[in-house]
Amino acid sequence: MQTVFQRPSSLKEVPTHYCAGCHHGTVHRLVAEAIDLLDVQQRTIGIGSVGCSVLLYEYFDIDVVEAPHGRAPAVGTGVKRVHPDSVVFTYQGDGDLAAIGTAEIIHAANRGELITVIFLNNTTYGMTGGQMAPTTLPGQVTTTSPYGRSLSVEGHPIRMAELLAMLGGTGFSARVAVDTPRHVMEAGRTILKAFEMQVKKQGFAFVEVLGACPTNWGMTPIAANARVGGEMMDFFPLGVYKDITAGG
Repeated sequence: MQTVFQRPSSLKEVPTHYCAGCHHGTVHRLVAEAIDLLDVQQRTIGIGSVGCSVLLYEYFDIDVVEAPHGRAPAVGTGVKRVHPDSVVFTYQGDGDLAAIGTAEIIHAANRGELITVIFLNNTTYGMTGGQMAPTTLPGQVTTTSPYGRSLSVEGHPIRMAELLAMLGGTGFSARVAVDTPRHVMEAGRTILKAFEMQVKKQGFAFVEVLGACPTNWGMTPIAANARVGGEMMDFFPLGVYKDITAGG
């Protein structure tokens, strides 16, 4: 009998703390699969952010450094420069990366730091109570936008994959989703590509993953998953926005 599906070696065998329907666990697995496929577990260092992903070290069987809120790209830059042969990735949410850490992510990308950034966009501050984030959609109700996000007051949601693709130091920037089996497989290939960029020293790599937050959206897991494939993708189109290895 042949085993066709098992836990990646880079993931620990522990129960999840994530809410039912949350996509963090799926993305964790895809990251771990990429680490295993590239056979770099022993030299991979994760940078944990502040948010729902703060317990990164509980799930990955690798070294993990905890960064202050929003500062994961800066910490990752320091780790990579001190240990240039390591494989360094940050794992961040939208409040951490696109709000508190806006300066850090933009300048790390612009410098072309040889790190990989995995960004889970669920349009809300997940851990701290469901407040409006820079990615919150127009009209979306949150704890700090009870009447829906107003473009005239709070401004427009930020499309991070497109924004970072414009910077000269970015080697790879893409947006994926994990709401369907096909999208999960595409996301896995894209995350693997982002790690390969670093291993081959081809530039800063960024992958935005659209994910669900049923708890703070006030939805069932099924309804939240459907929202990712509908409303979210309408505003945040999937695709590769920059790939210097493909001439783009």
